[in-house]
Amino acid sequence: MSTIHSIRQMRKNGVSIAEIARIAGVSRTTVYAKLADPDLSPEFPIKKTSERMLDDYRPVIEGWLDEDAKTWRKQRHTARRIWHRLRDEYGVKCCESTVRHYVAELKKQRRAVAEGFLDLVWNPGEAQADFGEADFYVYGVKKRLSYFVLSFPFSNMGFAQVFPSENSECVCQALKQAFEYVGGVPLRIVFDNATGVGRRVCETIRTTETFTAFAAHYGFDFSFCNPNSGHEKGNVERKVDFIRHNLFVPVCRIYSVENFNERLLGMCTDLAKEHYMKGEDEGQLFMEDRLAMSGLPDKAFNVVRYVTAKASKQGKVQVDGRHFYSTDPSLAGSTLVVGLGATKVSIYTEDGELVCEHERAYGSAPSDSANPASQLPLLSFKVGAWKNSQVRDALPGDVAAYMDRLGKPDLRAVLRTMDSQVGRYGWDGAVDAMSLALSSTGRLDESTVAMAAAGANSASIVYNEPIDLGVYDAAMRKAV
Repeated sequence: MSTIHSIRQMRKNGVSIAEIARIAGVSRTTVYAKLADPDLSPEFPIKKTSERMLDDYRPVIEGWLDEDAKTWRKQRHTARRIWHRLRDEYGVKCCESTVRHYVAELKKQRRAVAEGFLDLVWNPGEAQADFGEADFYVYGVKKRLSYFVLSFPFSNMGFAQVFPSENSECVCQALKQAFEYVGGVPLRIVFDNATGVGRRVCETIRTTETFTAFAAHYGFDFSFCNPNSGHEKGNVERKVDFIRHNLFVPVCRIYSVENFNERLLGMCTDLAKEHYMKGEDEGQLFMEDRLAMSGLPDKAFNVVRYVTAKASKQGKVQVDGRHFYSTDPSLAGSTLVVGLGATKVSIYTEDGELVCEHERAYGSAPSDSANPASQLPLLSFKVGAWKNSQVRDALPGDVAAYMDRLGKPDLRAVLRTMDSQVGRYGWDGAVDAMSLALSSTGRLDESTVAMAAAGANSASIVYNEPIDLGVYDAAMRKAV
């Protein structure tokens, strides 16, 4: 995909087909084909019939190459040394030329995305991107979410989108929505080194496959700031603070992040004012940014990352660490394809048949789409459904009975407290904390539940050596 991006960028810059073919090392027919391809969205993964014998050891080889990037250039792995280590440490039986060709191809792929030069003079159509954080009330529960900001230094206009994470899917989805709103694609975007689309390792830039395909599809160039060099993208950093202070104060109440993001783009446009240096209206200056941008492609990019997962005995798949998503119990033990979007998770059979969709879960706390916890955000908003909810049915009897006696305002407060603790400690941790708080204090308010949750879920301190308190006894005797 990096090669396609390079081919399109070279053609965009006026390089001839023959010259592109020579530089990219492909035929002119291939160049024509890559330029004519109307859709670069990720294709549904087709089960491979054959694999290269070293594919199983690719993570090992890439790990050695990653270590080399941090090592003196004269003391790095050669292809011959990698061959020796694979043979001696992993028992790989192959000839040296096989390893040499495989390593050469890996290094070529890792060098494909070159670092661009960062100009401090910003022309129309160029943009900067970064993330900020702000608190929001989501279904009445205060949560800290990330928001992506795309700013245009020439006009000082900026556009924000709120997402639950800062991974490449969220970045690409935010960019896609911003492109469609402004009606064009920036010529170049400068990213912070810490964004989810890529990272600079010494002199090498490595980007995710999803973002590389996205950049090639929309035809924009990109580069990354040097580590600890915020001055290289000062416009977007100021815009992150400006949007937070002007649009997110007081704390916004959100019931649908998707609907809020649609309104947010218009709210950002309404913030246009007189440019702080040029003395012109920022909205008028942004017209020059728009004129300099590239047009949108005929087909929108489908922001998704496909992974495979094996369903458990209960028909659940595990993705992103400790997050479980239910499918059909009849699929237990089957290998399924999971499409990860910014906010949705779609699960398919290997033949491409859609099985189900779920909201994508984020965070370090374990989650399960089958847990009653998934009802908490909406239930805290519609407390009239409490009596027949899965949440009430799954709670211990004493806790459910206590909550049955509460009026709607108090019940809503307890449900929101519960939702907050589930986000930190998971369903079981939150329920245990509520039971402990009720048995200890006879009530379920925010402070008692939070203290019970913190105590129940904190690990005890284990010392490596026995503790001798005799020194304190001696000190007390001297004091007396």
